[in-house]
Amino acid sequence: MTSPITVQVATSIAALDAAHWDRCANPPAEAGPDPSGERHNPFLSHAFLKALESSGSVGGRSGWSPAHVAVEEGGRLIAAAPTYIKTNSQGEYVFDHSWADAYARAGGRYYPKIQVAVPFTPATGRRFLVSPGQDVEAAQGYLTAGLRALRKEVKASSTHATFVTKAEWDSLGAQGWLQRTDQQFHFVNEGYAGFDDFLAALASRKRKNIRKERESALAGGITIEHLTGPDIREEHWDAFFAFYMDTGSRKWGRPYLNRRFFSEIGAGMADRILLVMAKRAGRYVAGAINFIGDDALYGRNWGCVEEHPFLHFEVCYYQAIDFALSRGLGRVEAGAQGEHKLARGYRPTTTYSVHDIADPRLAAAIADYLDHERGYVENAVEQLGEHLPFRHED
Repeated sequence: MTSPITVQVATSIAALDAAHWDRCANPPAEAGPDPSGERHNPFLSHAFLKALESSGSVGGRSGWSPAHVAVEEGGRLIAAAPTYIKTNSQGEYVFDHSWADAYARAGGRYYPKIQVAVPFTPATGRRFLVSPGQDVEAAQGYLTAGLRALRKEVKASSTHATFVTKAEWDSLGAQGWLQRTDQQFHFVNEGYAGFDDFLAALASRKRKNIRKERESALAGGITIEHLTGPDIREEHWDAFFAFYMDTGSRKWGRPYLNRRFFSEIGAGMADRILLVMAKRAGRYVAGAINFIGDDALYGRNWGCVEEHPFLHFEVCYYQAIDFALSRGLGRVEAGAQGEHKLARGYRPTTTYSVHDIADPRLAAAIADYLDHERGYVENAVEQLGEHLPFRHED
């Protein structure tokens, strides 16, 4: 007899079995190739999402209330979506403030809304997580039904799944979700043996510029440390958090992550973390946190307490390339925005989101807007791609 399938909403990731969640999010190698082609994504792990919640970085008054949609068969988790009820549009990196304003002017209420995402993390990954061996289309249908039931229950205006994979974008678009695109800049490993091999692929002038930037960044006695696994101690988190708070307060006024979060990920997933720390005169002066996937290195946050020319580029971009090449990783994702990454070997790359809007009038207006926006993004990616620094594209 087939076990019954149920769909529930968990208000804490801790209520869901960690091993079952991780089997959906990051299937083990013995389960065979994932249909999406994606391997381990650290942001989708139970440990990362739990650290956000248990540290208080989400929940409470953050505007992110966990409401994870979970599909179970016989009490076993077979599919899930990292889901949050949002009362604002902060920390998403896919901007819909104009949609909220327009809907409010028309007499509607945009918030709350439902967000299927990893909070504060503009990195592509699956959002409809399905355990190996399950029918992906059927499981996605259960998750979509659960999301729509949740939207109705909390009287939300809409559901948004951001930084989805291209496969999810296509599949959900075929089901009527509105499709949106944007761009980031990613470094792609074209089989380089090391950083010098990468430099050799660049046009001569660009190669010289990068060498000069790296020399300038380390002038004045600055040294660089790579820290991962048990080498990361609380003193490193103290230093990095000071960098993070300085950058956050200058850029957007309210850093999203608290100090406890960094201790928790350090305790729960240190082997998936790379801290690049810059030291001068015996003290740390700058640093960047990266997360290590099976296919990619994901750069997330950076900060400094001393300003040095080109140090940001060295710590965030060049050191990330160096590390990724040493590990044989296929790419470096350096976060949102930043056309300055182009000259440093990072390619324009399309990112994807989908949106399920309850009010047909708002849906029609947004659909028209997105139709034009997708064309703009496509042209921008194409035009930026013409300015890559590589010799064969110069």
